[in-house]
Amino acid sequence: MDKVKFTAMKDGDAADYAMLDAHERDYATGTAKRLLGALEGLDESLSGYQVTRLGHSLQAATRAWRAGADTDWVVAALLHDIGDIFAPFNHDEYAAAILKPFVREQLTWVVEKHGDFQRLYYAHHTGGNPHARDRFKDHPYFQDCAEFCEAWDQSSFDPEYASLTITDFAPLVEAVFARTAYDPAVIRAGERVALADAAVAADRAGAAPHTPGG
Repeated sequence: MDKVKFTAMKDGDAADYAMLDAHERDYATGTAKRLLGALEGLDESLSGYQVTRLGHSLQAATRAWRAGADTDWVVAALLHDIGDIFAPFNHDEYAAAILKPFVREQLTWVVEKHGDFQRLYYAHHTGGNPHARDRFKDHPYFQDCAEFCEAWDQSSFDPEYASLTITDFAPLVEAVFARTAYDPAVIRAGERVALADAAVAADRAGAAPHTPGG
């Protein structure tokens, strides 16, 4: 493998940085594969629930898919807890940072804040503030996050639920992370897209997302 000539970045030249840029672009093409591998690692994280974190993630994404959610929503549901292994105290921010260059602004905000919104369901049992989300009540994506948590996050701990697999979702993850980073046509700042679409859900009944779309 080629290597730069410098040992301090300030000593690099154009050729060094052109070579590094090429290597980094090539490495970035493997992001989806690495994330899918990290997702498998969630099977070993945080015991005590009736499902593993991987099971929870797959269940949330499956609920999103079956609700007729678009690709961004499904991938966000799948990866929303990807930070649990390496960032247990800010896993929501960790996941949002991974998604941010490749999905709508709406999704980044929802994933980043979902930890506060989830407190509604349990914090009154643990001495915390179940209304932590209220400080965001005037935010345009507030209701989207509330719905995300209610429909797909807090409800996805059921060991009897028939979830789809990582393999089923892999084409969607690959499609999202193959996008041009920070493309305004993808970020769509300020735009809201509904979480559910009844017509799309009806078309998907009994199907798995083997091809990107929706």
